[in-house]
Order: sequence, then C-alpha cells, then structure tokens
Amino acid sequence: METRNKILIAGVLALIVGIGIGYCAGTSRKAPIIISGSHMMPNGQMMGNGSGMNSDTSMEDMMTSMNAGLAGKTGDDFDKAFLSEMIIHHEGAVGMAQAALQSAKHQEIKDLASAIISAQNKEIAEMQAWQKSWYNQ
Repeated sequence: METRNKILIAGVLALIVGIGIGYCAGTSRKAPIIISGSHMMPNGQMMGNGSGMNSDTSMEDMMTSMNAGLAGKTGDDFDKAFLSEMIIHHEGAVGMAQAALQSAKHQEIKDLASAIISAQNKEIAEMQAWQKSWYNQ
C-alpha cells in the first residue's frame, strides 16, 4: 500500500507540474522563477496555490497550451521543441520538489521530493547534452 501511495502522490505532483509548466510554456519559453515556494511566471503571474491564475483559465486550456509547441512539428523541429518543453517541465518539477523539501509535513513527501530532484536533474542534464550535441544549443 505504501508504494501505491507514493505512485499516487508522484502522479498528482506530475499532473500539477505539467499543468503549471504547460501554462508557463504557452506564455513564454523561459522557465518559471521560484519565489518562496510559489512560481513567478515571466509575465508576473504567481502560481503555486493558483491565486495568480486567471479565473477563466481552465485546466483543459493549460493542457492544450502544454502541447501547442509540438503541434505540427516533425523530425528535428519536433525534437528541438520537445527537448525545450521537457527541460522547462522538469525544471518546474525540481522547483516544486524543492518547495516540498522545505514545507512538507510527511517524510514520505520529502523522500519523494528528493527522488524527483535527483531523477529530474539527471534527465535535464541528459536533454541539455543532446541539445548541445545535436543542435549546438
């Protein structure tokens, strides 16, 4: 049961991160800036508890914008966009996990956050290496 809870928590965190990063990616190509556990978007909006999001922004809209940068692309164009979007997405996950390390009550959340930070940082480094190797970025 403990493993099932960890998987559920990881899934919920991934969904929240994906939504937040998708929204951010739809408005800018820059990663969010983490400020005291909240996400300051490049356009000045705050995220974290949802208080800075427009009330008319739906979850569906955010998920749509998350994939908008990939739409209609193939080959190298797709790969470049995918790497860029995923790096931003993973950076958001690391930021949320860092906030969890500081603020979570349950050790299980802190353990999960540590694992997320480790895994996501490894994947960010790998994707950045591919960008440099394949596209000199």
